[in-house]
Amino acid sequence: MTLDISEPFHGAKLILFIGDRLLVLERDHTPGISWPGHLDLPGGGREGTEGPLDCALRETREEVGLDVGHDQICWNRRRVSPTGTSWFFAAHLDAQAEHRIKFGGEGAGWSLMAPDEFLARHDAIPHFQGLLADYLAGVPSTLSMV
Repeated sequence: MTLDISEPFHGAKLILFIGDRLLVLERDHTPGISWPGHLDLPGGGREGTEGPLDCALRETREEVGLDVGHDQICWNRRRVSPTGTSWFFAAHLDAQAEHRIKFGGEGAGWSLMAPDEFLARHDAIPHFQGLLADYLAGVPSTLSMV
């Protein structure tokens, strides 16, 4: 999948299912970090001129050691906020991918949980909960997945 995106963006995240569970990261408590201690999704800030999907996949590889291919992406969403534009993607890996996770040390840890649990948690980043809810409800991608 190729996304032709010329608009500037600051980062990208991946809604990543391992079997029927969602991969989540726990943010650390570093001074100045946004949403300290909250449940997060793999992903992060843009480096150089990389595109949104490459950003999300690189960050996922760095944070949890999983290689997700462009062809495994099944959904995307552009989000504009007061801090700028960011991108969200979704992918599904089989349950065996859990055994390939190698935590990269960014944040306090990782876990797998039912998507409904993430949606109900008070310590999940609220706008990430909304994006997951959109994906689960079948809200269409921002860009065509051709």
